[in-house]
Amino acid sequence: QVQLVESGGGLVQPGGSLRLSCAASGRIFGAMAWYRQAPGKQRELVATVSSGGRTNYSDTVQGRFTISRDNDKNAVYLQMRNLKPEDTAVYYCTTFFYWGQGTQVTVSS
Repeated sequence: QVQLVESGGGLVQPGGSLRLSCAASGRIFGAMAWYRQAPGKQRELVATVSSGGRTNYSDTVQGRFTISRDNDKNAVYLQMRNLKPEDTAVYYCTTFFYWGQGTQVTVSS
């Protein structure tokens, strides 16, 4: 069983940046992703990264967020820039089988 632990969330002003990290307890060979869930809304896909580093983004974050992975460190990252209030959510790291516990991101002035 693989455990995923997210970190890096917090409170940031609109236009600010945050970098989320996800540490896996073991080697991840497949794709990984970040999802988010805002209060009262369904969980939505934010970004994916394949084992080879190919990335995809939702339309709402394209151009502002960057997903990356470090296979040597068993980690995946989400660099978030130009954050907006509508980015406020709990962000989850996943291998599409295992899920982390989430980290809260709040964008507010």
